[in-house]
Amino acid sequence: MNLFIKMIISTILVFLLSKFLTGVTVDSLSTSLLVAIVIAFLNTFLKPILIFLTIPVTVFTLGLFLLVINATIILISDNLINGFHVAGFWHALLFSLLLSICSSILNKIFIDKK
Repeated sequence: MNLFIKMIISTILVFLLSKFLTGVTVDSLSTSLLVAIVIAFLNTFLKPILIFLTIPVTVFTLGLFLLVINATIILISDNLINGFHVAGFWHALLFSLLLSICSSILNKIFIDKK
């Protein structure tokens, strides 16, 4: 049930952030659901590999390089999904930051800690 709630939260946030950020566009609510699913999939399988491969850079930048990895995940999602477009790296970085912050806040509100 928690996974379902997280997907709904991510879907709504992707859709709303695309309305507020000028460099990010999503065609429809169903496309934002697909974006949320693809981002979750990439965060589960690709992100750990990227983190492992960039450990020296991440340590050297005191973890700030993880923001670049998050933006890269957004740009990969942009390439995989037709109705989702991000204008560039900086828009992807801002989108990933806002998506992470908002989803973390909303997950704490709506998902019970047991």
